[in-house]
Amino acid sequence: MTEKIAGHLLVECLLAQGVTHAFGVPGESYLAVLDGFHMHRDQLRFVICRQEGGAAFMAEAQGKLTGRPGVCFVTRGPGATNASIGVHTAFQDSTPMVLFVGDVASDTRDREAFQEMDYTHFFGPSTKGMAKRVERVDDPERLPEYVARAFATAMNGRPGPVVLVLPEDMLTQTVKAQPLARVEPVQAWSDPGALRTLRDMLLAAKQPLVIAGGGGWTPQSAQALQRFAENWQLPVTNAFRFQDTFDNHHPLYAGDVGIGIGPALAARVREADLILAIGPRLGEMTTGGYTLLQAPKTRQKLVHVHASAEELNRVYQADLAIQATMNAAARSLEVLTAPNELPWTAWSQAAHADYLANLQPQSLPGTVDMPAIVAVLQKHLPADAVLTNGAGNFASWMHRFYRHHGLVKGCKTQLAPTVGAMGYGVPAGIAANLLTGRLAFTIAGDGDFLMNGQELATAVQHGGKSIIVLLNNGMYGTIRMHQEREYPQHVTGSQLQNPDFAALAEAYGYSGVRITRTDEFEAAFLAALASPRGSLIEIVLDPEVITTRGTLSAITQAALTRQSGA
Repeated sequence: MTEKIAGHLLVECLLAQGVTHAFGVPGESYLAVLDGFHMHRDQLRFVICRQEGGAAFMAEAQGKLTGRPGVCFVTRGPGATNASIGVHTAFQDSTPMVLFVGDVASDTRDREAFQEMDYTHFFGPSTKGMAKRVERVDDPERLPEYVARAFATAMNGRPGPVVLVLPEDMLTQTVKAQPLARVEPVQAWSDPGALRTLRDMLLAAKQPLVIAGGGGWTPQSAQALQRFAENWQLPVTNAFRFQDTFDNHHPLYAGDVGIGIGPALAARVREADLILAIGPRLGEMTTGGYTLLQAPKTRQKLVHVHASAEELNRVYQADLAIQATMNAAARSLEVLTAPNELPWTAWSQAAHADYLANLQPQSLPGTVDMPAIVAVLQKHLPADAVLTNGAGNFASWMHRFYRHHGLVKGCKTQLAPTVGAMGYGVPAGIAANLLTGRLAFTIAGDGDFLMNGQELATAVQHGGKSIIVLLNNGMYGTIRMHQEREYPQHVTGSQLQNPDFAALAEAYGYSGVRITRTDEFEAAFLAALASPRGSLIEIVLDPEVITTRGTLSAITQAALTRQSGA
């Protein structure tokens, strides 16, 4: 049997798992793996990034897009801690991901060697940590076992991140081991008795509502969910930043349940007598700070379908908890026989009418009409475009006004961090384009963009292209909004002095343009679509336009009035 060094074996293990792209920043701690990437460069592309946080976000986007673990390589200490933002995002977003960390040599361990740290304590694992599993590979012959287990752990149950620590001397040892076969996620099927109970609960309901989202969805499961909803004429909402789970154009779609939820939909969630939560873990953003659905026991009857037994009844005591993966759950639900007549048809129609009404914008000041900007995007972006964003009030324009076709049409179209991590959108868009070749569109804020704007260099180096619309209002807008609400007119720490973003984009190799009026946007966007290189369109936005529904001054005035007791 041919011997090889462990670093080469590791790359072969990745190939056996179907990995075509890995993202990372190189380090001397895993030079042997880098040599393996060189050896297999025709089969596996190592995308060199400019900062480990950007690389980890790219791997997290890879996991969201493919359903298989995104792969990121970083070096010890600072490299690993920089990458932790992507690991935390993968954990809260239920995204499969494997982070490989090059580590100090075994003979220097536990001496506080150069950049040494304890990764087990740093990354978890638990729901209070960042990773599902953290392991150190000391025996190179067991690399295939560790890699296969990492991929299985990342995909099974509630998907999430796994961290594998690689001592640099282990990677240079010769081995005879061979890669293990590709692992597939295990499907957990709904209990037949629970399905009968669910049907009885539906038959007893008057105002049911579905909340769909979370990790583990595929086009097939989304299609099965749609058939279930149609059979039972159920209004369907999507959980926070999983807006592509159910087709937004469908007559049963009722909107997204998250930050900036439409007031009518919020009321409808409260008024529902049965909530079918299919896939989401029901986190703080989807539940309106645990108020739309009160924890630990909801006012509404609650059916919670989730892939992880550990997640069920962890925060919410469900009236019916069903452990099932999304493919299995949706296929079980679609065959539940519905009666000929249903008492909630008008309820479902009204829920969709509320969603359509929420698409009608409020009048806001300034020379830029953001709903009109989104309408241009809706008109010209292809249905399979991948839309990405980081965190900030700027994202709410797309969340409220853009309508995803989504998974049911065969493609995941939204990459957005439910963890609320700034800086996600730019690297996620670049990764999406490199992985799929599809058009990647990113909306960013001025504060958000500079968290990971350096990854434009990665896009140019690797032949990637994205279109970025950057909303510049000269501040950390979300923080300023909260400041004015809680401490009106006490502006501290939220103001920004920005660079010339268009010139910065040009310096990286993107095209850059700056606009100040709505009527300038369509031509700029069409030029970006036609351009062979990536593009950034900076939109100067009036600071007053702080949300999709109101102004900064109105928030300030309401706070002052409240404080004065008037």
